[in-house]
Amino acid sequence: MRRWFQFPLKQGQASSQAHCNLPENSYERECGRDGFFGPASHMYHRHMPTGWTQWQGPHRPKAFDTFKLDLTADSVWDAPILLQNAALKLRFWQCNQAMPYLARNGDGDEMLFIHQGRGDLFCDYGHLSYQEGDYLLIPRGTNWRIEPQNTTLLMLIEATRDSYQLPDRGLVGQHAIFDPGVLVPAAINSTFIAQQDDHQVWQVKLKARDQINVITYPYNPLDAVGWKGEVTALKLNWRDIRPLMSHRYHLPPSAHSTFVCRDFVICTFVPRPIEQDPDALKVPFFHNNDDYDEVIFYHQGNFFSRDNIDAGMVTFHPCGFTHGPHPKAYQHQGEKAATDEVAVMIDSRVPFDVTDAATKVENTSYWASWQSGATKPE
Repeated sequence: MRRWFQFPLKQGQASSQAHCNLPENSYERECGRDGFFGPASHMYHRHMPTGWTQWQGPHRPKAFDTFKLDLTADSVWDAPILLQNAALKLRFWQCNQAMPYLARNGDGDEMLFIHQGRGDLFCDYGHLSYQEGDYLLIPRGTNWRIEPQNTTLLMLIEATRDSYQLPDRGLVGQHAIFDPGVLVPAAINSTFIAQQDDHQVWQVKLKARDQINVITYPYNPLDAVGWKGEVTALKLNWRDIRPLMSHRYHLPPSAHSTFVCRDFVICTFVPRPIEQDPDALKVPFFHNNDDYDEVIFYHQGNFFSRDNIDAGMVTFHPCGFTHGPHPKAYQHQGEKAATDEVAVMIDSRVPFDVTDAATKVENTSYWASWQSGATKPE
């Protein structure tokens, strides 16, 4: 058993409450451990912590445009990987027609996030309809396929050798953020029964240990007539998430945790009211996330802490440097009554590797987007 050192100290000019009542003409920077879950110190600077003017070396913040990826792979396992490490793989795929095969991931649970489109998911456990904004959780080793009603763009997050679970809600209880009652399980219904076929040859493309196996059946393996238990495919739409809020304090991203694994967490940012207290920060605070790499996929809305970031883009902030809101967002904080953004954040304890596919669609000047914030606050 281990414990962090815990002895709050204070030097010089500092606020007694994080993210509120900053010393005059200062910028706050959080230096935290274990993502946003561990102990932290708060620095107060005369200059914006992101006010760099040059950046040499590869460990810079990056932004990628997923619409520039080649998303037309025939198989989901050929879809381009943007970022990967030992804990997860982040893929993007465009599905234009009904999958004529079944996919099966033997390496870990799969989380699909539907960016565009609607249609039907069929799997061992039954049928789920899907639409834009749905998370679809597919347990490891499950046969599945989708039939899109229109072009479907999706992000796939593989939990390699791991399983998705719900975060501990702590003091707010198990019904906070989203009640488990809004989770929709796969159903053995008439739509599922109708797709069963005893005569057509079907193939299962099994990915196991990053190798593809093709298994042929003289019938459709999705032939279940029923099941019982606690493991199944599930659906959650972001519209069913009711975020934690504080009108007097800007909550950290960890308050928006949606799914957790051993080495990473998925958070969902959904529309919410802006903080009302005049002394509270109203944009994300500058911070060092020194133990986690941070990735955000921008789904829809106006991304209030970022400039020139559009829906379908991904930002990647490796651990070990300060980042936070862009200067314009910082200067105009509090001018809006509410956010309207929807975004998916992945915080990974294991460092990401950037793939060649990602490098081809990178905005290489993204690191310079904070430059105008190098001056002292008025």
